[in-house]
Amino acid sequence: MLLNDSAAQLCEQLITDAELLRIQAKKSAGGGTTIDLGCNATGGLEAGLRLAEICLAGLGRVDLVPGNPAIWPGPAVAVRTDHPVAACMASQYAGWQISVGKYFAMGSGPMRAAAGIEELFDKIGHREQSDEIVGVLETRQLPPAEVFELIAGRCGVAADRVTLLAAPTASQAGGVQIVARSVETTLHKLSELGFDLQQVESGWGIAPLPPVAASDLAAIGRTNDAILYGGEVTLWVRGDDAQLAEIGARVPSSASRDHGQPFAAIFERYNRNFYDIDPHLFSPAVVTLVNLDTGRIHRFGRLAPEVLQTSFGAEEC
Repeated sequence: MLLNDSAAQLCEQLITDAELLRIQAKKSAGGGTTIDLGCNATGGLEAGLRLAEICLAGLGRVDLVPGNPAIWPGPAVAVRTDHPVAACMASQYAGWQISVGKYFAMGSGPMRAAAGIEELFDKIGHREQSDEIVGVLETRQLPPAEVFELIAGRCGVAADRVTLLAAPTASQAGGVQIVARSVETTLHKLSELGFDLQQVESGWGIAPLPPVAASDLAAIGRTNDAILYGGEVTLWVRGDDAQLAEIGARVPSSASRDHGQPFAAIFERYNRNFYDIDPHLFSPAVVTLVNLDTGRIHRFGRLAPEVLQTSFGAEEC
């Protein structure tokens, strides 16, 4: 099944359950469908779990589970998939910056596979043509008609065939879906290091769910830190153990020169220029590679609960 078709089916159920989930669905001026999970609507934890699974195009499962009290005394977001490249890289990865006039949002979800404009798809494949388009926007403002027109044009459909789900970072639903990206960040890091992602068969990850922050900027810091300093990911892979040992040591966030401070502090240190931050920082704290060919296990990185305590504002609790 196409990624967009799979996500569209989940959106239909989401709309059916809108009142239960405290979300709002409506038609835009251009005829597309907006699903608000936290911009004006209240949203919640269950809405966030559903949003995260739609972001994975239905090829993964996301749950709230008991967290590790040694890291943070609260729940954690766990994600698992047996289709890691399609679910995480072709769909979940926030690789499309949506900019129309003064409107801006980070775009993810299976609409990216239909647009196919990122160089990433030259590596991983999974470009597709679909009659239904589903996208996820990290934003505080609901998308205007012009955004639907832009996405529809790039994806080759009419605007009324586009469904966009929106939630800000500083919301329950937005926080859940961002922290559900632990496996995705690992795959992206491996890809940047030159590892062939076709060697990855399955993925599982977990990261603590931070408190909802007072602003989106603060929430970006907390959700990043959840993965950078509290995230643990296991990938089941195939390959040579020597290769896995060599590349695996470079995957965790601790391999970055910018590791060790809350993301908010790092962001300020670089004068809020995101692109000056070491790109190798963005990966989980701990990564385990299980070699399906040899049975060997390779584990790298370390948790940093002291950074999470500072980031999540434990002293204010």
